Amino acid sequence: MRNRLNLSLPAELIGRINDLADRKRLTRSAVVEAAVESFLSPDHADMQEAALGRRLDRLSRQIARLERDQRITTETLALFVRFWLTITPPIPAEEQASAQAKGRERFEGFVETLGKRMQQGKQFPNEFPGDRPK
Repeated sequence: MRNRLNLSLPAELIGRINDLADRKRLTRSAVVEAAVESFLSPDHADMQEAALGRRLDRLSRQIARLERDQRITTETLALFVRFWLTITPPIPAEEQASAQAKGRERFEGFVETLGKRMQQGKQFPNEFPGDRPK
């Protein structure tokens, strides 16, 4: 047995109900009944909470990987700069022009190599053991 229920809804909501009913080829009553049933279902809140928990867990893992990669990048740069400053002797003034030209040439080679690695999907942080992205 079915009972009639008259209710007032905003025009925009009625329009959305009509659109959904047309797309799904259902009656408006069926759309509203399914929505109310879903809202009143005791599992509805649990399902939403579980889905939200899964999303938060995934975001937490992604942030942990980003933090790890950032630490690796920072340490790599610091180690390189310390090493470079330690072993690089000052260049006499008469040799600076040729040293700068050689530096530009080396930098272009570096950028080219970096571009190739990125195209191949190789990433430096993934070369470290431990918490690797899946």
